[in-house]
Amino acid sequence: MRYQSAISLLPMKIIDAHSHLWLRQDTTWNGQKITPLPNGRSMFLGEERQMLPPFIIDGRNTAEIFVSNMNYAQVSAAVVVQEFIDGQQNDYLEIVRRQYHDRFFVCGMADYLHTGFFAEAAELIDSGFPGIAIPGHRLLTDKKRVMLNCDEMMRMFKLMEEKGIILSVTLADGDMQVGEMREVIEECPRLKVAIGHFCMPTIEGWKEQLRLARYDNVMVESGGITWLYNSEFYPFPSAIRAIKEAIDEVGIGKLMWGSDYPRTITAITYRMSYDFIVKSEELSDEEKTLFLGENARQFYGFQHLVDLPYVKNMSE
Repeated sequence: MRYQSAISLLPMKIIDAHSHLWLRQDTTWNGQKITPLPNGRSMFLGEERQMLPPFIIDGRNTAEIFVSNMNYAQVSAAVVVQEFIDGQQNDYLEIVRRQYHDRFFVCGMADYLHTGFFAEAAELIDSGFPGIAIPGHRLLTDKKRVMLNCDEMMRMFKLMEEKGIILSVTLADGDMQVGEMREVIEECPRLKVAIGHFCMPTIEGWKEQLRLARYDNVMVESGGITWLYNSEFYPFPSAIRAIKEAIDEVGIGKLMWGSDYPRTITAITYRMSYDFIVKSEELSDEEKTLFLGENARQFYGFQHLVDLPYVKNMSE
């Protein structure tokens, strides 16, 4: 009951600004395979890893499972991004977008590692995807590097700006891609950009990424922050310190919560991925309300957020 009373003090609906869905994780990146194994595991770049909670035995990370987690954790909506290590999920996410339009903001993803991706991205935009995801840190492989400010990327960004499509991007560690991203932002000042993984605050140079949020249409979301501080574990005091540092640098109005579901819930529950913020005494109620939902509601344009009352656990 203490948890119920804690969250009820905050006049907010919670939005997850960074999550993943897939039907089958079967792809390659940097010459190595990622394929599903039984019991939530995957062969990941030559190593067996627990990719999903072990009760997801078939490797299918579906919207239905996520919605159940969201309902339990009282998360009203989520932004679904994409990653090369999961394989392109555009066909599945198109179905998700149509079936769960009030719960999910879905991002399409093109094959940026091969020329000709502009046409693919244009088709995704025409089909109704409101966002495009770029796992920028995966654009650096052993054989090539795709620049975020290359001609084809810039064509895509200008089209996105024209059509009002939101860019969700993760950047390589530190400041490696900051210059490229800054050029994109300055060339496309009306392009709305969400930078993921909270700019990797455990890596030197993260504030160079963070300061991109000083531009008018740029936000930062915290997808994966519990993974970054996993060795410290709940209640992640260093993650709270990173959030406070980010507030000092760019202001609370530029920051959004993200979970990086489902990979992060191999170590913690979905509720725990934001519960440490709710219970923190170092953040004000206003900061929590903005960070956990209100900033994302305004940025992504969510209009019909569901009410999710607390349901008492059997263990209480």
